[in-house]
Amino acid sequence: MQPLKIRRATERDAERLTALVQRSSAYRGQYATVISGYRVTADYIDRHRVFAAVDATDRLLGFYALVLEPAELDLAFVSDEAQGMGVGRLLVEHMIDQARRAGLAQVRVVSHPPAEQFYRRLGAEPVRTVPASPPNVTWERPELRFAIADRNAAHTDVTATR
Repeated sequence: MQPLKIRRATERDAERLTALVQRSSAYRGQYATVISGYRVTADYIDRHRVFAAVDATDRLLGFYALVLEPAELDLAFVSDEAQGMGVGRLLVEHMIDQARRAGLAQVRVVSHPPAEQFYRRLGAEPVRTVPASPPNVTWERPELRFAIADRNAAHTDVTATR
């Protein structure tokens, strides 16, 4: 894989982020209604912490959106071409670091059902099942939680025991 950079998305990225969402093969078939007509707008990017993973040529490989209030990983997408290359893991690790910097204790994720195991492998704990909300979401979704550890608190605890 080429080197990748995670950078803050700008309003100029809105169309590319929307296109990545709309092309996602993870939302074909029964899941297509969720993204039908969905747009990542410049206003959304301005209001939330949206970060894009790009390669050396600024090709979009994936992105995520962290909403601070209430704390939630609202969007997370990796391009079909970048699946299995570690981009999703890097984006989630980056999101956890951003949450820590923002002082969040936890981040909620209402997962796309096929992505649940991905989030669990990265440390998210199951919370409950979110019921369907027709007409766009006609299936249950897993709700998970990332506990955000305070690096300073962990360092203090280790130091205090010596």
